[in-house]
Amino acid sequence: MSAFAADTKLETLLKGVETRYNRAKTLQVLFQEDYTPPSKPKRSEKGILMLRKPLRMRWDYSQPAGKLLISDSKFLWVYTPSDNHVQKVQLKETDDTRAPLAFLLGHMDFDKEFKNIQGKAEGVDTRVSAEPKGDSLPYSEVQFLITPDFRIREVKWTSFDNAVTAFVFDQERLEPSLDPKLFVFVMPKGAELVEGGQQ
Repeated sequence: MSAFAADTKLETLLKGVETRYNRAKTLQVLFQEDYTPPSKPKRSEKGILMLRKPLRMRWDYSQPAGKLLISDSKFLWVYTPSDNHVQKVQLKETDDTRAPLAFLLGHMDFDKEFKNIQGKAEGVDTRVSAEPKGDSLPYSEVQFLITPDFRIREVKWTSFDNAVTAFVFDQERLEPSLDPKLFVFVMPKGAELVEGGQQ
């Protein structure tokens, strides 16, 4: 394949991804999150993710059981049952670290967010690698594994300290019926509130 044809094919694929996720109003998908810090064992978490635009997310964890992350469009609430703590952070303060997952909220724009974008076949899928355009972002590279029908199956990024975060998605459903109440955080009984991530 010529370089021009390859570039055109990659551009078509990326536009398809943008259209798929930017147009969707609700989304539900199973996820596994793997975090591998430098010279330390990998830590894995998993559960079900529900999205309702604008800016509403609910991450219900089955591992660790009971962990919950909710975005109500203004604040991000994170409940960890092991210590019975709730962290409350303004959503805009988390934008930088969540940038590789912008597609989930309908904000995906590859040309705006990334540079040095390259695609490589991986079976029937395409692995897209890129670098962030913003110098202040806390990661040096991001990869997307994209199916021929424009679904993102995996997102992986590498921090400047060489820690690797990877999300694998499965059983994606577009436009499921999701009750708005799912995205309203209710303080668990006896939980301690920690605002701004500071104890």
